[in-house]
Amino acid sequence: MEKTTKEHDSNTQKIIESLSPNEIKIIPYLREENINKINEKSGLDKTSIVRALEFLSNKGIVKLSSKKEITIEFGLNGLLYLKQGLPERRLSNLIAKKNSISLEEAKEQSKLNDNEFKAAIGALKKKALISLVNGNLILSGKKEELIEKTLEEKFLESLPRPFESLKPEEKYALENLKSRREIIEINENKSIEILITKFGEELVKHKFDFSKEMIEAITPNLIKTGSWHGKKFRRYDINSPVPKIFGRKKYFINQSTDYAKKVWLEMGFKEMTGPMTISSFWNFDALFTAQDHPVREMQDTFFIKDKTAKLPDKKLVNEIKNSHEGKIKGSKGWQYEWKETDAKKVLLRTHTTCLSMQTLKKIAETKEFPAKYFALGKCFRNETVDVTHGFEFNQTEGIVIDENANFRQLLGYLIEFFKKMGYKKIRIRPSYFPYTEPSLEIDIYHPIFKKWVELGGAGMFRPEVTIPIFGRHIPVLAWGPGFDRIIMEFFNINDFRDMYGNNLNKLRTMKFWDK
Repeated sequence: MEKTTKEHDSNTQKIIESLSPNEIKIIPYLREENINKINEKSGLDKTSIVRALEFLSNKGIVKLSSKKEITIEFGLNGLLYLKQGLPERRLSNLIAKKNSISLEEAKEQSKLNDNEFKAAIGALKKKALISLVNGNLILSGKKEELIEKTLEEKFLESLPRPFESLKPEEKYALENLKSRREIIEINENKSIEILITKFGEELVKHKFDFSKEMIEAITPNLIKTGSWHGKKFRRYDINSPVPKIFGRKKYFINQSTDYAKKVWLEMGFKEMTGPMTISSFWNFDALFTAQDHPVREMQDTFFIKDKTAKLPDKKLVNEIKNSHEGKIKGSKGWQYEWKETDAKKVLLRTHTTCLSMQTLKKIAETKEFPAKYFALGKCFRNETVDVTHGFEFNQTEGIVIDENANFRQLLGYLIEFFKKMGYKKIRIRPSYFPYTEPSLEIDIYHPIFKKWVELGGAGMFRPEVTIPIFGRHIPVLAWGPGFDRIIMEFFNINDFRDMYGNNLNKLRTMKFWDK
C-alpha cells in the first residue's frame, strides 16, 4: 500500500513538472467548466485556453467533449426589416387600404427598391393574397389575411433562436427567408464541455509554487550566462500529439506538368507555348477541320463574343482556303465554299494542336529540318462536368517534322513517353481524325477503374494540312493526348471535379509526384 502511494506521488510530481505555464494558470479554474469564465479569471485568450485544455486532456487531468449548436440570427437586412417591416408587409398595408393600386404607385409609396419590390410581390402572390391584372395589384384574398402577421414576421421577431427549438411551421418560414438576401444568418457554434477527472480534482487543490518557475527552453543566452544552474527544466511529454507541420510544395498539377515537360526535354524536344485565346483559323481551319463540322459549334467550343482575329499573310490564307475547297492536288477537300469570316472568330483553344500549326509556319520560314517540339497546357471545351470530364483540361502536344519520319517512329515516341511516365500497360488502336492519316488512339490500363482509359489521339498530318504550310507534303508526326487523367491516376483521384477543388486539407496530405 505504501509502495503504491509512493508511486502515485512520484507520477503526480512528474506530471506537475511537465505542466506548461498556461496549463498551470487554468488548473485552479477547471471547476468553472466554461471557457468564457476561465478566460475572465485566468486572463488567457480563448485559443491558449483550448490548447492548454487539450494538453491537460492528454495527461488525464480533464476529459473534453465538443458540442455543436446551430443558431438562427439576424442578417443585416433582417435587423432593418425588424424595425421597418418586411417588404411584403409594407406593400400589403398599401393594398389593404386601397384594394387595388398600380405597380408604379405601389413602388413609389412603399419606398421599396427594385429587388425588395419584386420579392414582396412574389411573397404575396405565393400566398394567393394578391393578383396582378393589367399592371395593377389587386387584393384577391381576405383583407384579414393580408393584415394578419405572417409566419415569416413572427419567426423574425423570435430571433435569435437555436435551430433545435424550431417547430415545423417555423422551419418552413426559415426556408422562405433563407432564399432572400441577408435577412437571416445560420451560424454553427462549437462549445467545449470540460469534465474534471479524479486526478484533476487533486491538482485543482494543489498549491503551485510560482516562485520556482521552471525553464521552458534552452537558449544560447542561457548556456552563455550559465543561469540554468540550480534551476529545473520542465519535463517534456514526448507522447502528447503536436500540431502537424505541412511543408511548402508545388501544387500537385504543377508538379505533374513540370515532370512531363522534363521528360519531353530529355527526349530532345523544344517547348512551344502560346495564348489560350486563338482564332478559328489556327484552331480549326489550318487543321483541315471543316467549317460545318459539329466540333466548331457552341456546344463544343467557347467563342469570345464580338471579337474577331487578324489572320496571317494572305498567301497562307488562300492556301488554307484551297485546301478546304479541294483545289490542291490529290484532294477533294470538303467541297464547300470556305468563309474567311468564320476563320476570324476568336475562341478559347480546344486543343494545343493550334500551337503545332503556328510552330509549323515558323519552321517553314526558318527551314529548321528536322525539328521536334512539344507543348503542355490548358484547353477548353464546352463539356458537361462529371466524373471523367471537365470544361478545362491539360493536354500534352508533340510534333516531329522530318523528311524520313514514319508511323513506326510515332509509336516509338509515344510508347517511350508513357513508359517514362510510369505506364507499363499501353494500348495503341486505329482511329480517325480529320487532320491525320493514319490515326491512332492511345489507351492506358487504369488500376482503379480496372479498365482501359482513353488518353487521346495521334497520327501523321494529312497533305491537306502540310501542303498549305510548306508548299509540298512533308511527313509530320503529331499527337495530343489528355494529361489530366494521368494526374488523376497517380494521385488516386477518382472524380475529375476534385482536380480543381482546392480543399486545403486534401492538398496538404497529398503525396508528392515522385515517378
